[in-house]
Amino acid sequence: MDRGMPGSTSQGRLTVEVRHEGISAVVTPEGELDHHTAELLREPLERSVEEGYSRLVVDCSRLEFCDSTGLNVLLGARLKAEEAGGGVHLAGMLPVVARVFEITGASAVFTVHDDLDSALGTAPGAEERPEA
Repeated sequence: MDRGMPGSTSQGRLTVEVRHEGISAVVTPEGELDHHTAELLREPLERSVEEGYSRLVVDCSRLEFCDSTGLNVLLGARLKAEEAGGGVHLAGMLPVVARVFEITGASAVFTVHDDLDSALGTAPGAEERPEA
């Protein structure tokens, strides 16, 4: 795990950046999300919910590949976020990644946005921040 840059982890084929925008945690995976890299995404998603950011926005615009393990990470994050009163919003999926969600039917259980701006624009009270 790369500890050189705060809010970022990497393991060769996947890097994950996290930032906060109002009430949302914006998680940006870049590269390939699969069995070998899934934990790199699971940890920041779960940590964000634990920190009070139950509205997770996953910016998928740099995600080049997602297998069933990656899909399960996102589904698990969705359950935790919903238990905390929020949800998972997916933004900017490339066609190759969107196809996995279409084939499995998973796109029906997520809020999917064309791009990050539209995902962030849907947050009611976006200027608010969860209590620490």
